[in-house]
Amino acid sequence: MNPFSELAHLPRALRRPAVRDLAWVLTSPAILSQAPWAQRHPLQGSDWARDPERLAHWVCLLDNDDRLLSDWLALSSTHRLGVYYERLWQFALREAPGVELLAANLPVRNGNQTLGEMDALLRDRDGVHHLELAVKFYLGRDDASGEDTWHWLGPGRDDRLDRKLLHLSSHQLTLSRHPAARQRLHSLGLDAPQPWLWLGGYLFYPWHAHGEPPAGANAQHARGEWLHRCQWPAVAATARGYWQPLPRASWLAPARCPTAQLTDAFSLQHWLEALPADAPAQLLVRMVPEGEFAYEAQRLFLVSDGWPH
Repeated sequence: MNPFSELAHLPRALRRPAVRDLAWVLTSPAILSQAPWAQRHPLQGSDWARDPERLAHWVCLLDNDDRLLSDWLALSSTHRLGVYYERLWQFALREAPGVELLAANLPVRNGNQTLGEMDALLRDRDGVHHLELAVKFYLGRDDASGEDTWHWLGPGRDDRLDRKLLHLSSHQLTLSRHPAARQRLHSLGLDAPQPWLWLGGYLFYPWHAHGEPPAGANAQHARGEWLHRCQWPAVAATARGYWQPLPRASWLAPARCPTAQLTDAFSLQHWLEALPADAPAQLLVRMVPEGEFAYEAQRLFLVSDGWPH
């Protein structure tokens, strides 16, 4: 499903955070292998897909000089993670040999009513495509088996995997077939594009209970664990390495930092004690030093004791 799966090691070798995120976006697996709508890697029709080492070389050049990427990201005034994810895809699609990015975030309006936006329209050797792109972080309930998609919740409980899939398949992915969209596409000289989904992200399993992946899950999906605040001491006492909070803006690629910048246990405990009992879910990563740098070995969400009720 991902033509660059053999490059999954690439983010670990890169120094610049945004370039690492870009590499992770391009090489990480989709959450699902079977979804309500057909999935297609956005670069499936690129020349890079035929020669993944060309992509690796391009990314490594960016790691030496990331001005093009930095300038592109700076054009966006929002720092929402989902928008950042889309911007990384747009940058790659603009640069990919054999791909023409025709439009991004193309609004569809019916009179004065905005029906939605098409995330990306592109042309490659296989034709014209409408891509919907999303990155999600879902936690499996500990009071359910995990096999049903409604068992998987966003860390803030305001998102659920089954609802997201329904919205994608019933609204976003059918948008290009709406008469107003057809008219807009015709004005751009485009016929009806083929709609596709690409859903990246992580699934987090309960640390204290056995949980099954949701139906249709990709066997290679990125994963982590979650636990309640009251369970934290048991984890902290047994895990080797250094735990530290990961800011939301850094949730994509596995973390890497200089060993000298690791958070010590005393500072982490002080940070935890300052959190309100009902604080939003916090993403923690366990970092293991390897010489000058430390690398992420594990990630987990720390949630309030009352989550998800």
